[in-house]
Amino acid sequence: MALVVFLRGINVGGHRRFRPSILAQELSGFDAVNVGAAGTLVIRRPGPLAKFRAELVRKLPFQAEVALCDGRELLHLEKENPFGIEPTRPNKVRFVSILSKAGRCTTAIPFALPPDGEWFVRVIASNKRFVCGEYRRHMKTIGYLGQIDKLFGATATTRNWNTILAVVGILKSSVKKADGSATGPSTSP
Repeated sequence: MALVVFLRGINVGGHRRFRPSILAQELSGFDAVNVGAAGTLVIRRPGPLAKFRAELVRKLPFQAEVALCDGRELLHLEKENPFGIEPTRPNKVRFVSILSKAGRCTTAIPFALPPDGEWFVRVIASNKRFVCGEYRRHMKTIGYLGQIDKLFGATATTRNWNTILAVVGILKSSVKKADGSATGPSTSP
């Protein structure tokens, strides 16, 4: 199964800038696909994990925290659909924070940050390495998202739910090709 790479803290606020699409090209031997500019890659032929990780770290232009997920974990998350059928609301963004290791929350879920007054981040669900919720588009939000690390006892990197769905689309397309059930060009994003 494919591997999904989540790099933390790149291309944020003009710091630690680089083009993940170039990294994907440099990792073409692993059949890498770049998803967006935040450092999300789908690795369709990762081979031995230690060898892949060493090559990834060698190709990065700076030291970065890396979270790796088995693609099946994201397929399962999408199937569970932690956001239900409720439509997306304007000025709110659905997110998934990927923990570097399975974490345990020190607060009952669901919860909001800050806990009193107007919230900027709401955590609605947690499953092993995934923390799901929504945030308001506001300058204060990044600070509250940063509290997820402490609350779950593991380093977290956050992606928009739409990015996760794009990754799932690539994973499903890859599975169909491997099964021989896909015909014609790929429809992945």
